Amino acid sequence: MSIDDTFDAPVRRARIHPRQRHDRSLLADLIAVLQAHPKGLRRWSVMRAMRTRRERAGHDVTLKFEDEIERLFRDYCAAEPPVEGETKPFFRPKETAGEVWCVDPTRLAVFLAGDDAA
Repeated sequence: MSIDDTFDAPVRRARIHPRQRHDRSLLADLIAVLQAHPKGLRRWSVMRAMRTRRERAGHDVTLKFEDEIERLFRDYCAAEPPVEGETKPFFRPKETAGEVWCVDPTRLAVFLAGDDAA
């Protein structure tokens, strides 16, 4: 590791931190939207609800807003078939037609408990 790498590391971490804070805010909103609909919502309805929620809270809705939400959902979406002990709270139910997004209450509780401990 060179001296330049040492000086660059804190700067990179500082740039990532606000992004993680923004992602946590979006993740909390996504969880709230999906928790309100136990059978899930189609992607389009999730985006509409998220946009409305963010606008009412006075947050900016960026041009890449839907991409950010989609990325978060994919990052925290359970694998298919489910892996033993997986704590990712989101999933796509097989029994529904179209692209429906859901949150599993059991995995969500484990996820949130692990998130608080970290």
